Amino acid sequence: MAEDEVSVTVRTGEYETTLRVERGRRLRDALLEAGVDVYGPVSRVANCGGRGLCGTCGVRFEGTDGNRDAAETAAPEPTHWHDRAAERFGYPRLSCQVTVEEPLTVRVPEKVMWGQLWPGRDD
Repeated sequence: MAEDEVSVTVRTGEYETTLRVERGRRLRDALLEAGVDVYGPVSRVANCGGRGLCGTCGVRFEGTDGNRDAAETAAPEPTHWHDRAAERFGYPRLSCQVTVEEPLTVRVPEKVMWGQLWPGRDD
């Protein structure tokens, strides 16, 4: 892997892959370019384009073993108001507001409508 690239492991349901992402790139853009859908059925077409306004491109950070507690220390510091609230209250962080600087493991939760998660599921 080149010095200016970072590994990002992506988990969706039972699927897992590792991407090589240019350091400093927005996570949302890297995921979409790799064919990883961060949106629900409606928000796939109607979203804010990565400006941190619609709240639909949420991901969760995990440790490499899937342990969410381990991710608490590995997740990048939130800089956007929505991500600070997400970290505080435990809901997904906006991938459009995360700059990839260090290796990450993210889980893309399955979404029902807009950016809503399936009821009772915490992917």
